[in-house]
Amino acid sequence: MIARLDQALGRLTRAAGWLALPVAFLLFAQWPLREMLGKYSREANDLGQICFALYIACAVTAATRAGAHLASGAPAQNHSARARTYFARGIIISGLLPWALFTLFAARGIVWNSLLQQERFADTLNPGYFLIRAAVFLLALLMLLQGARDLAAPDGRG
Repeated sequence: MIARLDQALGRLTRAAGWLALPVAFLLFAQWPLREMLGKYSREANDLGQICFALYIACAVTAATRAGAHLASGAPAQNHSARARTYFARGIIISGLLPWALFTLFAARGIVWNSLLQQERFADTLNPGYFLIRAAVFLLALLMLLQGARDLAAPDGRG
């Protein structure tokens, strides 16, 4: 089961990495759309915000999986691999899991109402703002799943 979770998280984070391309394209496209066509730049902005929110929701977990996030490695270098594993697990248990659970709990009502109402962007009334709110929930859920996966791994990281 842990292997399946690991594979699913890996596939999702790799697939989400491709969202960087539409984000860059949509950010670039806003100027020509506004200046040359005189329209659709706000739609490009809204779609870019959705892609960016989903990208970031997955990117935090991708960085954790790659060991590329910010970490305080200097103090841990003076300890054995076993001690570092205990430190990592302690941080997951005392910091990451409570934060992820709190975020899921605190955001549930806002996200659920936004999804039910299919909330729109306030300025443009374009559909899809609910996806940005759902990205907060996705971020916390992915971090919770990654933390559980790391705790279940024999060495604390897999």
